[in-house]
Amino acid sequence: MDLLDQIRTRRGLQERKLGIFYKKSKPFLHFHEDPTGMYADLSVRGSFGRYQVNTRKQWAVLLAAVDSSLESD
Repeated sequence: MDLLDQIRTRRGLQERKLGIFYKKSKPFLHFHEDPTGMYADLSVRGSFGRYQVNTRKQWAVLLAAVDSSLESD
């Protein structure tokens, strides 16, 4: 299962466009690429943090942050 598929299993998220997720009506998570690789920007308490997502270990860190943010509501 790839990273997006894993994120899609999380309850409370809506993917409005490919790889762009909202929690309720607010932007929550999106992805982008720059010369150093793929990144995810995750909103936690109103500000975005950047997570590198090029390895499965980095995926795990992001998924843990997503789960933590979803549980905090």
